[in-house]
Amino acid sequence: MPNDYIHIILADDDEDDRLFFTDAFDELKMNTKVNTFNDGVELMDYLNSEDAILPNVLFLDLNMPLKNGIECLNEIKANSKMSDIAIAIYSTSASEEDIEETFVLGANIYIKKPSSFKQLKKVLAEVVSMNWQYHTNSLNKDNFLMRL
Repeated sequence: MPNDYIHIILADDDEDDRLFFTDAFDELKMNTKVNTFNDGVELMDYLNSEDAILPNVLFLDLNMPLKNGIECLNEIKANSKMSDIAIAIYSTSASEEDIEETFVLGANIYIKKPSSFKQLKKVLAEVVSMNWQYHTNSLNKDNFLMRL
């Protein structure tokens, strides 16, 4: 069922980050539908439900309670129903270990959470307008980490 909008999901336990994220999309005036989830358990319960509308792009925080981003990434990549979801790791961490692990596990891009609302809007606009098929086909470690 093709949509005339880009469906975005954010899984992040930080309430302020979820609010900034949705506010940024509101201001960008892009044709998006944004859903947010507080943790990995909520996210995976939704994605595994019969009536789930799978997102075009999933922004996934790494450090969440109950089920972290790495666990979610593993579950998503192991499920053929979810294989077309573009996954953007969205984290305060910029550790080489996290970047390497999420790259190997199959995330599409790694974004360190921007420090300003203006930067956040710029990053979100860029990520949502990416040609994911091209980006994924040419994926290498150099274009995996999004630099601001």
